[in-house]
Amino acid sequence: METQVTIEGSVEHIIYQNEANGYTVFDLEVTTPGTDDTACVGILYGLNEGEIVKLTGQYINHPTYGKQFSVSVYEKNVPTTAWGIEKYLASGAIKGIGEKLAAKIVGKFGDNTLTVIEEYPEKLTEISGITLKKAKQVSEIFHEQTEMRTVLIFMQQYGLSLAYGIKVYKKYGAGAVEILKRNPYVLADEISGIGFKMADAVAKKMGVRVDSVFRIRSAVKYVLHEAASNGHVYLPKDELLNEAEKILGVDSPLIENNLQAMQIEKEIRQEKDETNAEIIRVYLNFYYFAEVYCARKLKAISINPYRKNEDIETEIKFLEEKNNIEMAENQKSAIYESLENGVFVLTGGPGTGKTTTVNSIIQILKKRGYSVELAAPTGRAAKRLSEATGCEAKTIHRMLGVTFTDDSDMRQTFDKNEDNPLESDVFIIDECSMLDISLMYHLLKAVPDTSKLILVGDVDQLPSVGPGNVLKDIITSGKIKAVVLNEVFRQAAQSAIIMNAHRINSGKYPVLNEKNKDFFFIKRENAADCGLEVMELAAKRLPAYLKTGDIFDIQILSPMRKSEMGVHFLNSKLQQKLNPPHKSKAEKQFRDIVFREGDKVMQIKNNYSLSWNTYNAAGQINGEGVGVFNGDCGVIKKIDSDSETMEVAFDDERRVEYDYSQLDELELSYAVTIHKSQGSEYRAVIIPLLGGPPMLMSRNLLYTAVTRAKELAVIVGTAQTLFKMVDNNREVNRYTTLRNRIEFLWDAGEQIPTFIS
Repeated sequence: METQVTIEGSVEHIIYQNEANGYTVFDLEVTTPGTDDTACVGILYGLNEGEIVKLTGQYINHPTYGKQFSVSVYEKNVPTTAWGIEKYLASGAIKGIGEKLAAKIVGKFGDNTLTVIEEYPEKLTEISGITLKKAKQVSEIFHEQTEMRTVLIFMQQYGLSLAYGIKVYKKYGAGAVEILKRNPYVLADEISGIGFKMADAVAKKMGVRVDSVFRIRSAVKYVLHEAASNGHVYLPKDELLNEAEKILGVDSPLIENNLQAMQIEKEIRQEKDETNAEIIRVYLNFYYFAEVYCARKLKAISINPYRKNEDIETEIKFLEEKNNIEMAENQKSAIYESLENGVFVLTGGPGTGKTTTVNSIIQILKKRGYSVELAAPTGRAAKRLSEATGCEAKTIHRMLGVTFTDDSDMRQTFDKNEDNPLESDVFIIDECSMLDISLMYHLLKAVPDTSKLILVGDVDQLPSVGPGNVLKDIITSGKIKAVVLNEVFRQAAQSAIIMNAHRINSGKYPVLNEKNKDFFFIKRENAADCGLEVMELAAKRLPAYLKTGDIFDIQILSPMRKSEMGVHFLNSKLQQKLNPPHKSKAEKQFRDIVFREGDKVMQIKNNYSLSWNTYNAAGQINGEGVGVFNGDCGVIKKIDSDSETMEVAFDDERRVEYDYSQLDELELSYAVTIHKSQGSEYRAVIIPLLGGPPMLMSRNLLYTAVTRAKELAVIVGTAQTLFKMVDNNREVNRYTTLRNRIEFLWDAGEQIPTFIS
């Protein structure tokens, strides 16, 4: 690692400044003895010409611009000489003062100019063109800059980067320092990207006691958030206390004493298990009320009366003749039940006619005069639904009008809700196995009680990435009408992908390597051979076989992130094979990833504030919006080291510009985890299987991977691993109570309880 050095000087000239992320290129007139003037680069938010700065960093050699000083930490002060003050004011540092006015002010007050602005702004009215109102505005802006400088220096003192310091200042303003001195754990609760561990490190440097109430409560919320990231809506109290004790290093009774206070302050909710009073369930408040609300709203929608459908047989026969098809009995039953019930669930595996059934339902509903709206959890799933039905389908986020607030991007808000509901008669939601409890809650808030809700999905696929097991809980409650399509149609039965998927799902081993089929197994016994085979398939054999050069047609799906066949390792190897370095391709090293122009990448977290544009064939903007979501895939089109930005074109033609501070939201996606592939389909998938932890290597993981393939599925590895996955039908338990709440409400009769406050 290069030696860090410290230099001081005044900002001579700002060459480039990105106001969004603070990235700045500037010339420094150095005052440190024995050091030459130099060009500097780094994140220096709100820097102005004429300011005095103290910089810590290292010298680097830019391939185009030569020697530069790369800044990692900085302090800045206002200038003290008349010359420096005039340059500072003339740079536009204070809105409303330009070069001419700056010269007048400094000509009048000289070295005392900034003291006048800060303490005696009324004296500025002695200068022609400055009113008392303008003088006060100038003073307020100067005070604000001083306050921000104080906050940023304070944050850097405790090891937080400038980017986080800016977030803290935007959140709390001038009061940030006092707020953090009182409770540094607000960083974890209220500042996106700062978790408990980072806040705990800051608190430790500030001398906060290990048994601080703030520390204990923050750790409890951290444990519950971590549980939510693993799919749990709540944790049993004993598990929560054990995990919190490990993190905090304090005894459980001290932690338990804080739980009641947290419930009173509506941070958490505790609830006794109905079947075992000794078990206490502990929820983050939002997830508790989300489950309660979802159960209540499903009941409200489901009890809406619908006319009997005596003429349904005639309508089905008409559709069969019109579309030259013959429906199975359970398809006809699904159509009937979808019309008869306020809430209806349609589930089934590949090739069982879900698409035909949904299309038939849509046609009958529209013929009867109902307005129908279609949606799915992801952009890819919505695109597939639109192609399958011929009707517009949106992401659920887009349908609900997702919005972003500066206060916290940790929880999305939506334009559509109970006060501003959606307006269609019927809502058909596809890929519902991907629905977590949070998204289901927001969806149901926007669906009127008088509308019809049809949920479609494959309950045997992996559950949602987020907390909850919504589709399964609804079906297993037995209270909401559901039809399972389980008859594979003759045409679909010709596909080995479909037939083997059903075999896997029923616990039977797949039939391997049938001639002229679309499901293949290639035996490889070790990681080196398996890796070479995956590279050869992805780079040469499958593109030639499918006659494609489309980067999105072939996808490697790995069960794991970390292993010799995990996505991290595979992506680095696949990048070298599919998109090697070239002098014409700019690249950016970010942590342990090299991003290169032409790389296939995936967004790995929801970002509701990222803006995007779409373009027509002439290169003109023809659409715009905000929001890029977890699982969206694209290609890096441009990396600009001067502006520190990277442009990604997503596969639905949205173009998004990321600044370098946002690159933690992206990762290479030549290989992705099977979990991340939910809701997507690819012409071909390659699945490396060489072993892994039994908890992960399960039947439904394999089933989900195989059903992502439309034309070709290739498994590379050992038959032993493949067969073990088929045998392993153990599902990882998720702590959820939506099923319990649905059962309680239905058993309680027609009356719907009031919402619990």
